[in-house]
Order: sequence, then C-alpha cells, then structure tokens
Amino acid sequence: MTLGHIIALAIVQGLTEFLPVSSSGHLILFSRLTNLKDQGVGIDVALHIGSLIAVIIYFRHEILNMIKEVFSARLKPDFSKPYNRLAFLLLIGPIPALIVGFYLRNFGMEFLRNPKIIGCTILFYGLVLYFADRFFESRRDLKEMRLKDAVLIGLAQCLALVPGTSRSGITITMARFLKISRVDAAKFSMMLSIPVIAAAGCLEGYRLFVQGNITEILYAFDAVFYSFIASYLVIYLMMEWLKRWTYLPFVIYRVILGLLILMFV
Repeated sequence: MTLGHIIALAIVQGLTEFLPVSSSGHLILFSRLTNLKDQGVGIDVALHIGSLIAVIIYFRHEILNMIKEVFSARLKPDFSKPYNRLAFLLLIGPIPALIVGFYLRNFGMEFLRNPKIIGCTILFYGLVLYFADRFFESRRDLKEMRLKDAVLIGLAQCLALVPGTSRSGITITMARFLKISRVDAAKFSMMLSIPVIAAAGCLEGYRLFVQGNITEILYAFDAVFYSFIASYLVIYLMMEWLKRWTYLPFVIYRVILGLLILMFV
C-alpha cells in the first residue's frame, strides 16, 4: 500500500461512516473499482478507529457528562439522571452486535465482501430508511429513550455486519421507526459506535501485535490519522444538515448506487 492509497481510503471512510450509506461497502467497492489491492479487515478497522476518535472529540461534552453521572452514582444505573441513563443505554445497545461480530470474526466473514451482496444491501436498506424517515414522526428525543429502544437499535446494528447495510444507516432507521428525532437518532447512532469500534480495534490491534508486522502497523496508524480528519468534518456537516433537512438525499444516493452495482457487477 502507498500513502496515497491510505489517504484515499480515509477520505472514503470519513465521508461514509456516519452518513447512512455504508462505509465498509464503499471501502470494498473502492478497491474493486480502482483495481487496487483490497486493504483487508485490519485496515478497515484502523479507518474506523479514526472515526471513533472523531466521535469522542465531537461529543466530548456529552461523554464527560455521562462519565460524571455514572461515577457519581457509583457505577450503578440511575435512570432518573439523563446522562447516567444514556450511558447505560449506550453500553447495552452494542451487546448483540459484539456477540455476533465476535462469532463472524472468528469463523470467517470474507465471503460477505461480495459486490452483489453490497449492491443488494445498499439498495434495500436505503429504501427501508426512506420509509422510516418519511412515515414516522419525530416525537421523541434522547431524554425519552428507554431500555427497549436501546435493545431494538442494538439488534438492528447486527445487520450492519453485512457490508453495504451501513451501521449508522440501520441504527438511524430503527431509531426513526421508534419516532426519535432525526438529530437525536444520528447522535445516538454515532455514540453507539464507540463500544463496537473500540472492541473491534482492540481485537485487530492485538492481532497486529502478535503477528509483529511493522509495515501493516504503520499503515494502520496512517489510516487512523487521516480517517479522523475526514470523519470529524463529516460529523459536523451532517449534524448541521439534519437540523434543517431530511435523510432523502442519502436514500436517493443509495438507490442509484445499489442499482449501478447490480447492473455492472
């Protein structure tokens, strides 16, 4: 791999991780369309780590408030405090995806990196997002979320282990089905990525350390840095967009891209 290749992947990751269009699907398609070597799961995870750092910094005030309320309650759930409740919902939500993801990571998931699968999932879940966003009103915010909401969104997140589904897209879709506002659906989706990406990063980091591949480790550090820059910019722009408009442009993009993939794969 070259530095230019990593920077290009980081830009693709930053533009697609938090937009509901599937970052993993775009990363795989990028390597296929450019005839460059598939970067593999390890670099994919490194790119996601860069996005994770961007989320933590962007939502640093919310995260600090959650930490304060959790420790003030002596690490016990206290749903009467909004940030304490949010912290525990964010810990509960990723559990299904962590379990399923661990299973797939150890028993093989390369077969899912197939353009036909990506085309179908990009198209289908784009249409599902449109239905949820168009026909379900925004009646709730983060303060009104309950345990059931976190579990349902967490179960939906399992579908994102199939490339093309979009982790942010499917969790936002479920949140919209639960009548959570567009801005708060995106906010919860982004913060929900923290435990999942952190767990995947630890697993891949351990693998790289055991293998002792210095070159791949250096590539991973470059991927983290450039992905962070692109991701932070996209988070800011997306949150500003959702204060005024809907998810329709992302739906249109997914439908067009999905059809093009299925036509030319």
